[in-house]
Amino acid sequence: MSLLGSILKTSIGDKANREKTRKLQHRRLKKLVQYAKANSPYYQELYTNVGDEFCLNDLPPTSKPEIMTNFDRVLTDRQITMDKVNRFTENLDNVGRMIDGKYLIFMTSGSTGNPAVVLYDKHNIDVSSAVAALRTFARKQDYQVFLKHGKKTAGVFANYGFYLACGMSRYLQLRMPQKQTKITVDVNAPEEEIIQQLNTFQPAMLSGYPSNLALLADYDELNIKPDVIITGGELLTDEIREKLVRRFGCYVQTHYSCTEAGEIACECSEGHLHINEDWVIVEPVDGDNQPVGYGVRSNKVLVTNLSNYIQPFIRYELTDRVIVHDEPCSCGKSTRWIEVEGRTDDILQFAGGVQVAPMSLYKILEEIKSIRRFQLIQRAENRLELRLVADNPSVAFVEAKRDLIAFFKGKGVTNIEITLSEESPQANKTSGKFKHVYKDFNNK
Repeated sequence: MSLLGSILKTSIGDKANREKTRKLQHRRLKKLVQYAKANSPYYQELYTNVGDEFCLNDLPPTSKPEIMTNFDRVLTDRQITMDKVNRFTENLDNVGRMIDGKYLIFMTSGSTGNPAVVLYDKHNIDVSSAVAALRTFARKQDYQVFLKHGKKTAGVFANYGFYLACGMSRYLQLRMPQKQTKITVDVNAPEEEIIQQLNTFQPAMLSGYPSNLALLADYDELNIKPDVIITGGELLTDEIREKLVRRFGCYVQTHYSCTEAGEIACECSEGHLHINEDWVIVEPVDGDNQPVGYGVRSNKVLVTNLSNYIQPFIRYELTDRVIVHDEPCSCGKSTRWIEVEGRTDDILQFAGGVQVAPMSLYKILEEIKSIRRFQLIQRAENRLELRLVADNPSVAFVEAKRDLIAFFKGKGVTNIEITLSEESPQANKTSGKFKHVYKDFNNK
């Protein structure tokens, strides 16, 4: 059976008992662990005491710092090294192209430290593509209309660098240049340019960060009629969902994914994010990596990508706080579903009514490689404070200030003041939540 057929069968067969899914998970996990032990020096050492028969809890958790520090040793292809990856990614024309003709390279945001470098092998690409094609749509009628309108998809994301959205989009464009059914519009381009591209392309599906799409919805010049809107990267609040429904008159939904684990959960018609349990294992845990029960908010989550063999992510730590549910869903799927505490950064407003979505600023700052962590705070209408963790904060600040001022100038904001804080990025002392971009006029 083909991969598409297998995924479609699993999708249709979601009403089957969970024990069948659990056994499928374990078979795939066992195969992945055996391959990692045989081909990755890092996992050979990590799993020294792991025998052929094991439980999930027998496998030590992994983290981004560990995986990145041991990058060359983690990979199962000894011909690929970080030095080779760095040379390849210096040329932006390589976005969407395969290194050594075998692997796509993506980079994650630096929300919890240095960005991660993630390789996708052909198997992982095929699984990710198939899951996205067959499970992304919450309602069948939206998918049918989407197909009828030529599957034209527009994503308003960062259209530069080795990010997953633009990298996969360009990969498909290079493979099928005659079928231009998918475009990525640069989220940091001037609004009039974004609107012009969307109006010209007329997407059947529109995707992007919720906060950016909410700002675009305020422009009367935007004249598109998408069949569905699928957001990602941030929390889709009820307020933004309702605003987009009113503005575009179509169904609005979201999903939960990350570069390392792929499509973790897809939204159903009831608004629940069902975990793709046949291809990813999700473990909600406390601060000590101990499991928390159903209906209990976790401190973080451990994920296992069952389809990536070039760079195994096994019990890999994500800092997301989640609640996993096992109660039945009226949509008919038997898979567990998940609530995710997503990013809730603020939309900033400047003189003249100029509004800037947080992800636009986020994408500017994460492009500066020397910055390991940041926090941008609006202290007044024309004043920003930047907190940095960087190799050399003073040098990094000069670069960050230059790029931010250039961005604001393009928005018509010319009197902006940006200062470097002596404080490090920090979570809210009351809620414990961390925001990268927010406004606080009270503590100037």
